Amino acid sequence: MRHPGLVVLCFGSVIALSACQKGSDAQVERALKDVNVIDESNLNEVMLTVADPGEAVAYFAKAVQDNPDRVDLMRGLGKSLVRAQKPVEGAQVWRQVVAHPEAMPDDRVMLADALIRSNQWADAKAELNLIPPTHESFDRYRLEAMVADADKNWKKADSFYETAVGLTTRPASVLNNWGFSKLTRGDAPGAEKLFTQALTYDPTMFTAKNNLVLARAGQRKYDLPVIRMTQTERAELLYSIALAAIKQGDVTVGKGLLQQAIDTHPQHFEAAARSLDALDANVQL
Repeated sequence: MRHPGLVVLCFGSVIALSACQKGSDAQVERALKDVNVIDESNLNEVMLTVADPGEAVAYFAKAVQDNPDRVDLMRGLGKSLVRAQKPVEGAQVWRQVVAHPEAMPDDRVMLADALIRSNQWADAKAELNLIPPTHESFDRYRLEAMVADADKNWKKADSFYETAVGLTTRPASVLNNWGFSKLTRGDAPGAEKLFTQALTYDPTMFTAKNNLVLARAGQRKYDLPVIRMTQTERAELLYSIALAAIKQGDVTVGKGLLQQAIDTHPQHFEAAARSLDALDANVQL
């Protein structure tokens, strides 16, 4: 004896089971897709930070080729090219980014950065002028300061540097740039203050240390400042001070500093020894 109700019930159960299976498959696919997105984001971050710059360029170039509409991948390629010391190519990519429908003001900042790195100062200034004044960021004002420096608009440069310093918790690099700007203007005391301030944020920045001793030497302060330094750094800083002293006509002081640099260096200091020999030869002549 057949049981139609049971058959219908079983058939309905099969349909329900099939529907559940399809729903389960869809959920799995969505979960896997989410995992892939997370993995890709992590890989992108690694490529932008710790990966070899050349490998990062190759990775993002392939990703952009496969996904030409993905603006995030285009940004990764632009950043990687700049990081790989290819700012001209980077600027070309950033121009494509700023033309994208999903472009943001910070993308134009990155374009200006690439243009400055490729020595295209006028183009960089033009791009910065297109950024809305409401977009305030450390990188924007850092670049504005550099452009104002290039134009020798010192008042505007100082204003932008000051603003940039206030927008970051790690202002050592911009303070160093600001100090160098002051040094090129002939304001050695102002430069000394800024280099010293930069070293309070990053005591390991040798560029700021070297600039600091040059600023002091410009005021005929030929002693080393009280800052953290290795023995090799001490020798190299003494060498920088010596050359500055000689350039200013204080040859005897310079010779003494060269000898100190040679005696201080843990290895043979070829450049200092060669400079001292040249001075001695000139004196003998």
